[in-house]
Amino acid sequence: MSATQEITTVQRSSLPDSAIERRRLLATFASATFAGLVAPAIEAKAQSREPAPLDGAPSVALFSELDEENILGRMTRDLMRALEKPVEKRHWSMLIDLRKCVGCQGCTVACIQENRLPPGIVYRPVREEVHGRYPNVSKTFLPRPCMQCDNPPCVRVCPADATWKRPDGIVEIDYDACIGCGYCIQACPYEARIMDHGAFWGDDVTGEPEEYEKLPGLEYEKVWLRAQKGAPMGVARKCHFCLHRIEQGLLPACVLSCMGRATFFGDKNDPDSLISELIVKPNVMRLRTDMGTDPQVYYLI
Repeated sequence: MSATQEITTVQRSSLPDSAIERRRLLATFASATFAGLVAPAIEAKAQSREPAPLDGAPSVALFSELDEENILGRMTRDLMRALEKPVEKRHWSMLIDLRKCVGCQGCTVACIQENRLPPGIVYRPVREEVHGRYPNVSKTFLPRPCMQCDNPPCVRVCPADATWKRPDGIVEIDYDACIGCGYCIQACPYEARIMDHGAFWGDDVTGEPEEYEKLPGLEYEKVWLRAQKGAPMGVARKCHFCLHRIEQGLLPACVLSCMGRATFFGDKNDPDSLISELIVKPNVMRLRTDMGTDPQVYYLI
């Protein structure tokens, strides 16, 4: 007999016969009651199920139902529908649900991998804010991509006309035209721009770029080779909503990598899109609207 069985036996033996009998009665009643509540529900659910196809594949109705509930699927359909319109008829926007963000940094890592970002360059940092005093402490997380402002101050201060706002709302940088003056970095109230000083991950290991750092980047739908010591090194860089992806019908890397499905993307000019439904919620906010920048990244709080 195990120690657990011995303790159980002692506990039971110390009870009077009436208590033991009452416990058995309650256990029997509870089991019967539970079965009476659950069994009809299980039977009803079993009867309501549609018979599976003979080949074992899910029914078409099931696929359709799941697809309608799939957030990524809906955003992809919204994206494809927007690409059918002229570029000036669509307006890309992003919404981040701060109630779902857990600060996993998955979007940050996915962005670095997608855009082959070097050391010190982060397009989508996630800021952490601690509230309260120990032991009553909480933490919130704030992803901060480029706001893709409709009235971007970075464009106004660029002396080389190397940055501008596209008709679809994305603020673009021409790396070949940028002179690296840093004026746009100072002008941005969101700290969304950063200078690429030409560092490589392999500098402290082999003294030269790692092999994967020699692979081309595809930002702004162009091919960039940092290993050649040219642009985009020595210029300002920032988030661009993964323009090279969305023009191919793919969602931004940060949207796909979000484990909590806290990041939404789409064409806000499309009244049927998910993003247009979300940005009008009463609990939506934007950062630094007092600056008159009209940012196109929204937050659900």
